[in-house]
Amino acid sequence: MAFGHGFRRGGEESRMNSPITGETPRAGGALEGAVIAVAGAGGPAGQATLLRLAQAGATVVAADADPARLAEGVDAARFAHGGATVVGDTVDLLSLESARAWAEKTEREFGRIDGLVHLVGGWRGSAGFAETDLADWDALHDLLVRTVQHTSLAFHAPLARSGNGRFVLVSAAGASRPTAGNAAYAAAKAAAEAWTLALADAFRKAAEEDAPPPAAATVLVVKALVTDAMRAEKPNARFAGFTDVTELADAVSRLWTTPTQEVNGNRLWLTPKP
Repeated sequence: MAFGHGFRRGGEESRMNSPITGETPRAGGALEGAVIAVAGAGGPAGQATLLRLAQAGATVVAADADPARLAEGVDAARFAHGGATVVGDTVDLLSLESARAWAEKTEREFGRIDGLVHLVGGWRGSAGFAETDLADWDALHDLLVRTVQHTSLAFHAPLARSGNGRFVLVSAAGASRPTAGNAAYAAAKAAAEAWTLALADAFRKAAEEDAPPPAAATVLVVKALVTDAMRAEKPNARFAGFTDVTELADAVSRLWTTPTQEVNGNRLWLTPKP
């Protein structure tokens, strides 16, 4: 089942390169007809992703807890890609009921949901392990784990109904090799990854015999993200191993035209493995 004219289903007609090294979909239609939700859309990565998905032809439904940042991202995507459908909702993703209401509203208004890109983030750390403040864990658990639980539970069924759905989590290399001062952050990222891979297993088990999964859940792994503003602020910094937010957005957009079975349950690295 294709999304619409110009979209090729991952796992059937599409045989593009991997989401890490493949060519970026050309403007004007690789995701034509797809309806993709973006959680945490107000930050730099979210705004870059809104732009890229709109350029590829998707209908983009953005959410953020900060209405001002959300409006800025939505307006920028609409302005950059005239005619693109980009809408925004202020959603409290710490509430499962709010997350489910957002998913239900999106599917009701647009008839389908083909993706949820989870970009809700945050960081707290300490000078060393012994100095770890468990209040950091409480905060990061909510931001990095609880929001993933809520979006995945809310969007699981609509993504499976899509026939080519994608649940995308952006994680950090530190989840695989945590450092002493990042215990809370790395543990929260690792928990979010485990939850996402459990969703992938649910999609795998829902597949008909000899058929690809009806949807895919995947983890994109970065060391850290960088923007032009960060480079301007620190012109002498190297940002070695960092992923530009535009590169992240490109990788996200390629996931729908990569075969579902190559995406589902995989950790896809956008930085060298530690």
